[in-house]
Amino acid sequence: MTVDDQNGAPLALDTLAVREALPRTPYGENSEALFLTSSFVHPDAATAAARFAGEQEGFVYSRFSNPTVSSYERRLAALEGAEACMATGSGMAAILLLAMAMLKAGDHVICSQGVFGSTINLFGRELARFGVETTFVSQTDVSQWAAALRPNTRLLFAETPSNPLTEVCDIAALADLAHGAGAELVVDNCFCSPALQRPLDFGADWVIHSGTKYLDGQGRVIAGAVCGKAAPIHDKLLPVQRTVGLSLSPFNAWVVLKGMETLGVRMQAHSAAALAMAQWLQTQPAVGRVFYPGLESHPQHALAMRQQKTGGAVLSFELKAADAQQAKARAFHVIDQTRICSITANLGDTKTTITHPATTTHGRLSEAQRQAAGIGQGLIRLAVGLEDVSDLQRDLSRGLQTLV
Repeated sequence: MTVDDQNGAPLALDTLAVREALPRTPYGENSEALFLTSSFVHPDAATAAARFAGEQEGFVYSRFSNPTVSSYERRLAALEGAEACMATGSGMAAILLLAMAMLKAGDHVICSQGVFGSTINLFGRELARFGVETTFVSQTDVSQWAAALRPNTRLLFAETPSNPLTEVCDIAALADLAHGAGAELVVDNCFCSPALQRPLDFGADWVIHSGTKYLDGQGRVIAGAVCGKAAPIHDKLLPVQRTVGLSLSPFNAWVVLKGMETLGVRMQAHSAAALAMAQWLQTQPAVGRVFYPGLESHPQHALAMRQQKTGGAVLSFELKAADAQQAKARAFHVIDQTRICSITANLGDTKTTITHPATTTHGRLSEAQRQAAGIGQGLIRLAVGLEDVSDLQRDLSRGLQTLV
């Protein structure tokens, strides 16, 4: 349903977010059906054999084929402008699925050193055990990516904006670099979602999603996805998914499917509130620096505004402190004084969340890895929800104005 059946015009993103799915069942439901079933019945043995062999379209087993999950995949693919999508049980499962399908022992990956902590550990530790080597480079310095290229480089992996410093990479430049070396570019689009940014439009080959975040939008379930071209998803990812079962449950798929219906309006509201909070934080005496792509002070502000519709919903700020010990104590004080913000490492919720990245999202990294990523003890990440901005400002003021 990516085009209007009557005149062939492409449908707008907000329309696709509400309408793209599998056709209705014979019962004519308006809300997409939830198929809570592990398996599917076939009319005869020959049909069963043909479907299991992939010779005939049809649902077989919910580990790798389910109507509700397919609707989720179709909708997200349409929003990203992708040919196809493969759903997974989480965002990290999406990265693992892509790695298992596209990499082998002896291959090389280049990854931004500013990505989510678990992503760093997946590439730098877990995949290394199976003979895949990863070089970590600056998110924003294209020359470092170029210098890290090898004949066996297969993937370039970036997260833009990055977590938690909101660094923005030049997607088109990295895509050109990857393609010139016979590699492919993977972009984690979790912070922006397709409502604000579509990496495939700038040349990326793959888009990763944690549907747990803004696609759901209310912090209810865990989900993930990989978006890209149909042929490699069918020929490379599907066989791995069918075997290893990094599956998304039908119920979680249905919840995120419903969440995507309001994605556009939510992201606009989140972004407006985040910009207001970032501007306010810049005026606070206790704050040394604010990291938010929507601010003109952000080093990649101009690039972000070319790639994104807005600055997004996530910001970080660094507190002034004499040393790391004082910085950590001051950050904990500000966080602990909040009464509205939820102290949790998740993001993408209607509720504003606040966390200390050095001890939560990036807490399992070494101090050297955190320093390389620019994550100090005085850094606080704020994922701005849909509360009234003045209430959020008062909530943070309670800690900021009582720092000792």
